[in-house]
Amino acid sequence: MGDAERGMPVVHGLRAVTVDLHLLGAAFAHRHGLHPTDLRALIALLDAARSGAPATPGRLGAALGLNSAGTTALLDRLERLGHIRRARDPRDRRRVLIEVTGQATALGEDFFAPVISDALTALAAYSDADLAVVLRFLTDIQAVADAHRPE
Repeated sequence: MGDAERGMPVVHGLRAVTVDLHLLGAAFAHRHGLHPTDLRALIALLDAARSGAPATPGRLGAALGLNSAGTTALLDRLERLGHIRRARDPRDRRRVLIEVTGQATALGEDFFAPVISDALTALAAYSDADLAVVLRFLTDIQAVADAHRPE
């Protein structure tokens, strides 16, 4: 069996997990009257907060592949729903920072906490070395996806 064939079960497994997680996210979005892009925006904003990166409209738009008008419409919608708030950067009053509200975080935790808990339970069976390999795999696959992302 060649290298390409040897990796295909992993590729198929990754696709199946991706589809299932996408459907789970779509169910959450539907339940809360969100567009799938709204959910992706909230995830991107939470990821930025977790990493300590400032969340700005420009960075969010770039991460989601949206132009300025689309990003503004998205942020207006999320702000109306009470999921984000915009504030001036105290260090540069010209810059707007975006943060996810406690309300949005609570909705996400309520829906996704059981999934995360079950995932952590499953991962507890893996050694530290196994987890390092899984993390390396995910990082490598993310790089592949980023390399093929349309402009």
